[in-house]
Amino acid sequence: MNRVVIGTRGSPLARWQAAHVASTLSAAHGGLRVEERIVVTEGDRLGSGTLWNAGGKGVWVKEIEAALLAREIDLAVHSMKDVPGELAPGLVLVAVPGRADVRDAVVSHTGKGLDALPKAARVGTTSLRRACQLKAARPDLDIQILRGNLDTRLRKVADGVVDAAVLACAGLDRLGLAERIAERLPVERMLPAVGQGALAVEARADDGWAHRICEVLTDRETATAVAAERAYLARLGASCRTPVAGYARVAGGVMTMLGLVGRPDGSEIIRDRMNGRADDPLGVGVALADRLLARGAAAILAATR
Repeated sequence: MNRVVIGTRGSPLARWQAAHVASTLSAAHGGLRVEERIVVTEGDRLGSGTLWNAGGKGVWVKEIEAALLAREIDLAVHSMKDVPGELAPGLVLVAVPGRADVRDAVVSHTGKGLDALPKAARVGTTSLRRACQLKAARPDLDIQILRGNLDTRLRKVADGVVDAAVLACAGLDRLGLAERIAERLPVERMLPAVGQGALAVEARADDGWAHRICEVLTDRETATAVAAERAYLARLGASCRTPVAGYARVAGGVMTMLGLVGRPDGSEIIRDRMNGRADDPLGVGVALADRLLARGAAAILAATR
């Protein structure tokens, strides 16, 4: 075979991600023809409202997974943070490329960072995780639902619909929009979503050819960190209605992982961190989740399901 079809959403960021994977595959496999197919997802069709009321993460991937299972495409490229803990039966993640900046960014109308925003500033996000941490840091903020592709959200900030928005640094960097960032928030202050900054390449479990050609895509350190984060999320069993954050990093054979579970209004946040062996990412992720559950996260999760 010398042709592979990659399925992706049609947003500029999603297409950048698919093109990045395509160029890497083409460079590694001479003569391979890579094609792109746009798949419209439920999340793309939802013009308003909150994703936690519409079905959570799955709204960004269900239709793309259906196209994989129907053999209309050979690979799917997603933002890892949009991938549910359980994939559709018959599908697997075959590659995790190198991670971009995991931090969240403040983009503001005035170019000021979080602490310099005026009292009661309107800050846009559709993420409960971000809203929770923003309210804990600045209870005065007026959190607004901000939907749309990255360019749409940036335009709403520029037009003064909101005073600021909190967005992923990775998307802004990948689309050459880093100059719009007023502040990159440290992970200790705004803990990222599980998988943030990483990409996921998905294929059919029985497609050995696709698995083999995608081996060149994986960054081992990123894959190890993401494995811990996804194990942590699975152990928590959190719904899309609970603010949950988690980030793992590897250095010198040691994995350090940070975790957070909170209430949507930021009134209670439980944080923890732990070190473990980098060669046991699943163990580290599960252990951190268990610590959070024992410290009160179980009650928060039960109340927000």
